[in-house]
Amino acid sequence: YYCPRAVANEPRLALGCVWGANHDWRDVQKRRLEKEGDFPVPHYWTHVQWVWGAKDMDDFMRIAENVHLDGQIEKIKVPFLVTHGAKDSQIPLKWAERTYEQLINSPKRELKIFTEREGGVQHSSFDNSANAGTYIADWVAETFNELKAK
Repeated sequence: YYCPRAVANEPRLALGCVWGANHDWRDVQKRRLEKEGDFPVPHYWTHVQWVWGAKDMDDFMRIAENVHLDGQIEKIKVPFLVTHGAKDSQIPLKWAERTYEQLINSPKRELKIFTEREGGVQHSSFDNSANAGTYIADWVAETFNELKAK
């Protein structure tokens, strides 16, 4: 969530990438509350309320309504890589696809979905983070070399 927002609003950044596209955190929180109720992981709701400075759950859900990237991604004017696991159970693949679709002003945009065959299908490629990390590092190096050559 924060990387695309920073790249969209900070002109000094030359490129950006996300490892798991958290495009619409409000949706993720709503789904988590509906699906997992009061206990997604120990102390989850208490923790996010503390992180976001919410006084209670209703206040947190009001804050979460504004935690999305609609209207931000379109501002990105530098190369941008979106990666996501095909079976991410925390953040649906549709949010990675939405981030990619909204990168209309990026001169080089890429959507990399990690598959079961190559590994990295889980949230933040937990099942094969070395593969995903290498892919991202290679993309960043290649893109910086392209920018340097211009």
